[in-house]
Amino acid sequence: MKAADAKKGNVIEHNGALFQIRDIERSSPTARGGNVTFRFTLYGIPAGNKLDLSLRADDDMSEVELVRRAASFSYMDGEAFVFMDDEDYTQFMLDASLVGDAAGYITEGLTGCYVQLVDDAPVALQLPPSITLDVIETAPEMKGATATKRSKPAKLSTGIEIQVPEYIVNGDKISINTLTGEYAGRA
Repeated sequence: MKAADAKKGNVIEHNGALFQIRDIERSSPTARGGNVTFRFTLYGIPAGNKLDLSLRADDDMSEVELVRRAASFSYMDGEAFVFMDDEDYTQFMLDASLVGDAAGYITEGLTGCYVQLVDDAPVALQLPPSITLDVIETAPEMKGATATKRSKPAKLSTGIEIQVPEYIVNGDKISINTLTGEYAGRA
């Protein structure tokens, strides 16, 4: 495919590695005969490393077919996370390096996930936009605190730690935005 035909979300091969296009910036030169250039912001699959790439409109890109399968977390197999396809019950083993920081959001029976495949091999995991976790350890609310919006660290049931509002106490169920890793409200 030509660089001018690329869209956000496409997966391409560049220098032997897979990247997903996250952002495209088009720039038109003011001088006559100048070529239109496209600046792509790419993220590596599965590593997540960022790469900026500039190409002319008629430069070729090697598109790779990415398949997204709805899946649910099934169980751990040693260090590997096993997800089951929601339709045909195929099991996908994703090793810990592929799951990365998402591991802190994965709970027993988690649904709404997507396993991304290239040539039937899992290359990435997409979590639901928000998940619910239990607060297992946080400092008690300060008595007589003013109405200012202060936060404090809280350890959650999966072992991750995030900042939560002062009024959250041990045992609360909270919603977390999986894209930002931030508190999103009580669940």
